[in-house]
Amino acid sequence: MPSYSYLARDSTSGREIRASIDAPTETAAIQALLNRNLLVVRIEEKVAKKGKTGGGSVALADLVVFTRQLATMIDAGLAMVQSLQALAEQTENKVMRDVIKDVTARVEGGDNFSESLRKHPKVFNKLYVCMVDAGEKGGLLAEILSRLATYLESTARLRKKVKSSMMYPTAVTTVAIGITIFLLVKVVPVFGEVFSGFGSKLPAPTQFLIDVSGWMQKWYLLIIVAGGLAGYGWIAYIKTKPGREFWDRTRIKLPIFGVIAHKICLARFTRTLSSLIRSGVPILEVLTIVANTCGNVIMEKAIKTAAGDIEKGDGISSALAKHPIFPNMIIRMLMAGEQTGKIDSMLERVADFLDEEIETTLGGLTSLIEPLLIVFLGVVVGGMPIRFIAKQLKLTSALLRGLQRHHHAGWTHSPL
Repeated sequence: MPSYSYLARDSTSGREIRASIDAPTETAAIQALLNRNLLVVRIEEKVAKKGKTGGGSVALADLVVFTRQLATMIDAGLAMVQSLQALAEQTENKVMRDVIKDVTARVEGGDNFSESLRKHPKVFNKLYVCMVDAGEKGGLLAEILSRLATYLESTARLRKKVKSSMMYPTAVTTVAIGITIFLLVKVVPVFGEVFSGFGSKLPAPTQFLIDVSGWMQKWYLLIIVAGGLAGYGWIAYIKTKPGREFWDRTRIKLPIFGVIAHKICLARFTRTLSSLIRSGVPILEVLTIVANTCGNVIMEKAIKTAAGDIEKGDGISSALAKHPIFPNMIIRMLMAGEQTGKIDSMLERVADFLDEEIETTLGGLTSLIEPLLIVFLGVVVGGMPIRFIAKQLKLTSALLRGLQRHHHAGWTHSPL
């Protein structure tokens, strides 16, 4: 639908308003403004830039700050437009500032806050918009925004924990692989030339490393291209529907890492479900939103199937119990929540418990990976040059002993 920017004057107060409105035609836009008691001074269609979408995306941290500050301002009694204007002035993120200004103009022009947010799907996802919409309809916008900020803070905290826990192993592994490649390409060939001069047969592991080094030197361009194509092909494959389904099914079954990935999806599922139910969003709409935000195709299919069963009359716990991806602990907590009428509280407790388990598992994983990486560095990175140096010393020692015997024999048989 086309969007029109306009300059209008409020027929009651005489105040000038600059904003935009979506309408099928210019005439329809003018009529809609007249219905709001606005006298149109100037109106023109906005031409969108090719390849651009309104708003762009912003970091989760910026969204958390915006939501928390807006909740505080509204709770303190400030008007929506005034609060948005203040946030637009103080935010440092240019994309976020432009988004807030656009939302402010739309709200000032008469649009609902939730509808204004809906125009920027890259910044405010469906979960965010639905919770705000429920808050507006229920007259609890400040409370809903505060819950939403808490939810986003929990999500950001969990994401930060996962990234920080995996940063050290990833960095050490990358360095170890880099050193190994350097040794194979630069160091091993030098020892190979030295050993070839001795003419002796090398042990199988040493000869294997020399062969690998020679192969890498000869085909390094092919290796780089093949590695790049393999990486690109894998990324392209998991972006397809069958590829993503295969990867989502496989990764939750991986040892250690699969447990963490599964718990992260379950934590996101339970916390999102809790926040939406508490905000008063209808249960079928809740399940649709949760399915699209859980982050796993297998879980998404299970939730959508459960939504169909719930629509037919099943309870939430009994509908989800049909799918093994949801553990018994969550099913029992849901069942207890249904019996007591406190599903949101039960789900929030489950989410907190899962967050603690994820943190504990990540801490144990980091503690386990550190000694394994040290052993890897010692055996592979350290053992490779030591093996060659030891072999060179052995060959050098044998050569010196041979020279000594030859020299001694020469003195014994020399004529006096």
